[in-house]
Amino acid sequence: MSSEIEKEEQDSGVKWKKMKSAMSHVGLLVALMVYTVAGGMVFRALEFPAEVKRLEALNNSVGRQREHLLVVFNCTERRELHNYSQRMERELVSYELAVQEAVRGGVSLPLGDVHPRWNLVQAVFFASTVLTTIGYGNIVPVTQMGCTFCILFAMVGIPLTLTVIADMGCLFASAVSAVASRHLPRHALINDLNMRGRRSLYAVAAVLFLFLYLSVGAGLFMLWEDDWGFFEGFYFCFVTMTTIGFGDLVPKKPKYMLLCTLYILVGLALTSTIIELVRRQYADSWRRLQALSGPLAEAMRRLGETAGGGIDVTALHRMLTIISMPRRLQGDGEKTAKARQEWEEAMAAVLRDITAPQKPKPVIQIVIYESTV
Repeated sequence: MSSEIEKEEQDSGVKWKKMKSAMSHVGLLVALMVYTVAGGMVFRALEFPAEVKRLEALNNSVGRQREHLLVVFNCTERRELHNYSQRMERELVSYELAVQEAVRGGVSLPLGDVHPRWNLVQAVFFASTVLTTIGYGNIVPVTQMGCTFCILFAMVGIPLTLTVIADMGCLFASAVSAVASRHLPRHALINDLNMRGRRSLYAVAAVLFLFLYLSVGAGLFMLWEDDWGFFEGFYFCFVTMTTIGFGDLVPKKPKYMLLCTLYILVGLALTSTIIELVRRQYADSWRRLQALSGPLAEAMRRLGETAGGGIDVTALHRMLTIISMPRRLQGDGEKTAKARQEWEEAMAAVLRDITAPQKPKPVIQIVIYESTV
C-alpha cells in the first residue's frame, strides 16, 4: 500500500514538473504578447495625433499647389503673364514636389479623406517588427516622444523577444529529437550512416522543412493579399524570417496583421533553430577540412620546391589517390584508427617519393647543320 502511495506521489510530482515547465513556456509567450500590445497602444497614442495633423497639412499643401497650377493653366489673358511657359513650368515643378512629399508622408491620391496609418493594429504590428529587429520601414515614429519611447521599448523588449525565440527553438529542437529518435532509427538507410552522416541528413531535412513552412506562409498571403502571387509571398516570408526586412513588400490587410505577427514569431524561432543546425554542419565540415589541410598543404609546398627538378607524375597520382580517401577515415573504432594510420603512412611514403632527388635523365643532343659546299 505504501509503495502505491509513493508511486502516485512520484507520478504527481512528475506531472507537476511538466505542468510547471509548460506554464513557464506559455508565460514567456504571453508576457511578450502583452508587452507588444501595450507598446503598440503607446505608439498609437504618441504618433496618431501628430500623423493626423501632418496628413492634413500635406493634403492642404497639395490642394493649394493644384489650384495655383490650374489658375496659370486656365488663364485667358496670357498676355498679362510675362514668360507664360516659364511660369507654367515652375508651377508644375512645385506641384510635383508637393505631391511627392505628400505621398511620402502617407497621403493617398487622388486627394480625399485622410486615412492615418497609426491605427491600433498597425501600431501593434510595428511594435512586433521593432522587437523582432525586422524593421520594414513602412511606418516609423516621427515625434520626439515616439522616437524616445521606441529606444526604451526596444532596449527592454528585444532581449525578451530573443529569450522567447530561444525558448521556442529549444522546444522545436526537443520535438525534432524525440521524433527522430522514435521513428528514424527504424529505417535501414539511417542505420547505415555514421553520426556525421546523420547530422548532415538532419540539416538537409531541416532546411526542407523551413522551405515547406515558407511555402505555407506564401500560400496564406496569396489568399490574404489581392495583388500577391506565390513568389511575392515566398519572398516576403523569407526576407521576414531572416530578419532582413527590406520593406518593399508589406501586408496591407489590417485584419490579418495579428495572425501575421504570430506566424512571424513562430517562423523566427523555427528559422533560428534551423540556421543553427546548418551552422554546426558548416563548422564540422570546416574542422574536417582543416584536419586534411595539414598533409595536403605540406605536400603541395614540397611539390613547389621540387618543381625545378621535375615532378614525379606517378608519385603525384598516388598522392591524389590517397587524398581522395577521407570518407573511410570518419567515425570511431579500431578499424577506423587502423585505416587512418595506414593513410598517414601511405601519405608519408608518397611525400618521400616526391621530395627524393630524381636521377638526371639522359639527354640526346642532335645537331643538324647545312653546308653550301
